[in-house]
Amino acid sequence: MVSIVLASHGDLAAGIKQTGSMVFGDQPSVAVVSLEPSMGPDDFRAKVEEAIASFEDQEQVLFLVDLWGGTPFNQISGLIEGHDSWAIVTGVNLPMLIEAYSQRFDAKNTAHAIAKHLVIEAKAGVRVKPESLEPEEKKPAAAAAAPAGAIPPGTVIGDGHIKIAHVRIDTRLLHGQVATTWTKQINPNRIIVVSDGVAHDELRKTMIEQAAPPGVHANVVPIKKMAEVVKDTRFGDTKAMLLFENPQDLLKAIEAGVDIKEVNIGSMAHSKGKVVVTNAVAMGDDDVKTIEALKAKGVKFEVRKVPSDSSEDLDAMLKKAKAELAAQA
Repeated sequence: MVSIVLASHGDLAAGIKQTGSMVFGDQPSVAVVSLEPSMGPDDFRAKVEEAIASFEDQEQVLFLVDLWGGTPFNQISGLIEGHDSWAIVTGVNLPMLIEAYSQRFDAKNTAHAIAKHLVIEAKAGVRVKPESLEPEEKKPAAAAAAPAGAIPPGTVIGDGHIKIAHVRIDTRLLHGQVATTWTKQINPNRIIVVSDGVAHDELRKTMIEQAAPPGVHANVVPIKKMAEVVKDTRFGDTKAMLLFENPQDLLKAIEAGVDIKEVNIGSMAHSKGKVVVTNAVAMGDDDVKTIEALKAKGVKFEVRKVPSDSSEDLDAMLKKAKAELAAQA
């Protein structure tokens, strides 16, 4: 029997599993993994690995995930590399789960076969009443012409200056909150992850590029390359959202010549040597010193996960971090 992992931000996965049990009865080999606000990507990944290890059948595993491009999807995408019989379906809903339960009773069905079937079934479960509100199916747009080739260096496009529309520090980089709420708020045409570490990690780099929302390109570049991009006249029509994994990379980028004045802190995951200052932000000594160095350079910060949140008091967070770190020393 195909094993199932339900994965989501918050309690969605747990709730849909409970509802599925009410409709279809309790099911074996079904695990829930929830991403909590205080968890980092590695924490979530470890929970998924723990769930998989609990299954009797680890050869056929189907992941039903909430959001394409979110942290649950990104981490599971990395895990399925090398497991050709595993499959992920995003946009999990109740019709999808019920159909998955039904389909896996056929011992011949594989995770891939069920996943292929679920895409159709899940879409069919989305209906509207009155029926007159059902949208008409649009004809597929004609494919865009392929680019003629690389743009020669020195070419000036637009005004020759890249527009940095938003800068965010987020341990999870490109995930659900960024791919949906922030992208809609900022409306960039390119998301750029600035990180030496990720740029040299082909798996993480590929995952980020694949997680880009529709109509937006995603790139991963080293810090030195980003400093070159801001001077490259070929990026004059680019409106970019820059993502940094930590404040240290942000400071290096500014020192390399990237002009950044305002920064959003979305999340900084907890790890050894750090203290939790909010449910989404943890800091160590180096984080505190780096943020203070950035403030001394005139960088202004706001701390909020999504645009609708009110900004939290960074000075109070720094004060709390210093006190708790001193108490641990």
